[in-house]
Amino acid sequence: MNLTPAMMNFILHWGEMGSKWGVNRSVAQIHALLHISPDAMTADEICEALTLARSNVSNGLKELQAQGLVKASRQLGDRRDHFTSIRDMFDLVDAVIAARREREFAPTLRALQEVIEEAESDQTPKAIKERMGETLRVMRMFDDWYVDFSRLPRSVHLAVLKLGARLVRFLPGGKPKT
Repeated sequence: MNLTPAMMNFILHWGEMGSKWGVNRSVAQIHALLHISPDAMTADEICEALTLARSNVSNGLKELQAQGLVKASRQLGDRRDHFTSIRDMFDLVDAVIAARREREFAPTLRALQEVIEEAESDQTPKAIKERMGETLRVMRMFDDWYVDFSRLPRSVHLAVLKLGARLVRFLPGGKPKT
């Protein structure tokens, strides 16, 4: 694949953002290439397009597959795997959010619960226990909201997104933008 300057800039930016999201830069660049590629690509084609080592691409593809962001397929007469990114943007965003929730948010909820249980049997001051408890309650509230919202059909997600900021004026205390 011949990369245009705009394609290279997209891939480079995605790589930079990946490092801010806690993803290896090369892994994010592989994902960006597959995301914009109109056709499935082999690992060798990815190596050539991004000038990355084969081992780096193989490890990156395994990581992206584990996160559910990339799928491998076979083609008749070809023994190699061909890789594609999730094509549907809603599915892609959902997979990213779900993976980050499992990797970052859920472990924090579990750790907070354990710390609070530990604080009940040690000398942690009451005010600090209350603050930790409030932190856990609010984080659980957001997590419960996410879990409930994620179960809704896509049509509801689209309706909420289209309403956007206009929804605020219908909520208590909400003010329309001026």
